[in-house]
Amino acid sequence: MGKAEENKLKKRESLLDTAFKLFTEKGIHNTSISDIVEQAGVAKGTFYLYFKDKYDINNKLVIHRASKLFDDAMEHMHECDVIGYRDRILFVINDIIDALTKDKVLLMFISKNLGLGFSRYAMESAVVSEETTIKEASESLLKDIGDEIKNPRLMMYMIIELTGSSIYSSILYDQPVKIDALKPYLYNAINSIIDQFAAE
Repeated sequence: MGKAEENKLKKRESLLDTAFKLFTEKGIHNTSISDIVEQAGVAKGTFYLYFKDKYDINNKLVIHRASKLFDDAMEHMHECDVIGYRDRILFVINDIIDALTKDKVLLMFISKNLGLGFSRYAMESAVVSEETTIKEASESLLKDIGDEIKNPRLMMYMIIELTGSSIYSSILYDQPVKIDALKPYLYNAINSIIDQFAAE
């Protein structure tokens, strides 16, 4: 990567990090683009090179932060040398849940949109940088499935959507139960989804 490209990437990262800080502290409605660029130390024109408006940067931030969760979970999975697609899926989901349990601000920001990373929008809109995108992470996660699962992307989308919507209140409010009590039921449901797709 050349110096110019590296500088562009740094500016974009600075805008994303600053927007995340402001959105989580003040809320998106109380944050202006001027606030973001001033704290990021870039010109307003630079903002518009990467984002249409503050709602666009918010959407890309959800994808960006979700991608990082998957990236970290995949790295941990490889470090632990997890074998077999079922164990890999459960390991990654558990790692993401544990990360969000430790970072409730991030959970509130992503809300129940963890599955956005597997949507068509994410695959078409996410800017590919040196980090692993969710698309790449999902392909790596599913690479050893082969023909055993007929529609692995749809299966993973359903698993991620189920996870994101199930854990939100459990982590934040201990409702309907604490996350540790929820996990066994969630993992049984995930195994049922895997079984359904394996049986197609």
